[in-house]
Amino acid sequence: MNSKPPRPILTVGSMAFDSVRTPSGRADHVLGGSANYFSLAASLFTPVKIVAVVGEDFPKAHLQFLHEKNIDVSGVQIAAGKTFHWVGEYDTNLNEATTLATALNVFEHFDPKLPSTHTSCPIVFLANIDPVLQQQVLNQVKGHELVACDSMNFWITGKPEELKKTLKQVDILSINEKEAFLLSDEKSLEKAAKKIQAMGPSNIIIKRGEYGSALFTPSGIFLAPAFLVDQVIDPTGAGDSFAGALMGYLAENGANRTLMKNDPKAWDQLMRRAIMYGTVMASFTIQDFSIGRLKTLTREEVMLRKEHLLKMTSIGAF
Repeated sequence: MNSKPPRPILTVGSMAFDSVRTPSGRADHVLGGSANYFSLAASLFTPVKIVAVVGEDFPKAHLQFLHEKNIDVSGVQIAAGKTFHWVGEYDTNLNEATTLATALNVFEHFDPKLPSTHTSCPIVFLANIDPVLQQQVLNQVKGHELVACDSMNFWITGKPEELKKTLKQVDILSINEKEAFLLSDEKSLEKAAKKIQAMGPSNIIIKRGEYGSALFTPSGIFLAPAFLVDQVIDPTGAGDSFAGALMGYLAENGANRTLMKNDPKAWDQLMRRAIMYGTVMASFTIQDFSIGRLKTLTREEVMLRKEHLLKMTSIGAF
């Protein structure tokens, strides 16, 4: 673990209400949104600062809870109106949700304005929002050391040129397999990753649901399995919590663009370790609806499951 003072992560994303139906049951109007999942996961490793917008109906008790978790919510705007609400369902294929309804509400006019306390964060994570807004955030941050982002097929097809402008400023891109194929117009993981790397981000994480994830760095490829759980309750937010743990671990351990460029082998090893923490965090998220499991999760539980995952993936002497 890095002995230096903790480096905060700035994240911009959604804070929402979700109504979800899965084979395990349903949950109505529960807390969701990328900023919630990401920040709760990352805060187990390092402080987090959120930039988001919510409506007047958003529970103030939840903002207080985040504050108590070492998450700065002073950048959360409370606007007149209702909070973003997503309604979706999963069938037996739990890798992909079907959206039944989306009410953007106050999120439709989200204009991310960073407080002065947020503009010097060394680590930036741009969650899945309009790439134009992602660029606005980057334009307000000074001297960032590492930038990561997420995206989705909606922006890949709807605003491809704006997304490519964002990607030119990004070091790490985290997307799922279908999105990687769509963005690259390739049907091979390796070809897709190489093509996306040429767009800007030198590190590509391709999430593959129950099949784990694939990491492509400037000096290597790493395949991480998913952690096996007894039952998947709700996959919503797994990707965001995966990214939260990954970025939290990188921030805690001194990751920056200089290390990535000057010592690619050390960077590759750091990214591989971070991927394993992301895998573990996602495995906790899917074991309950909403942020239920993340609200009570401890660092000790994460470490124990990480050790279990390492035993599952080790072959020992060969």
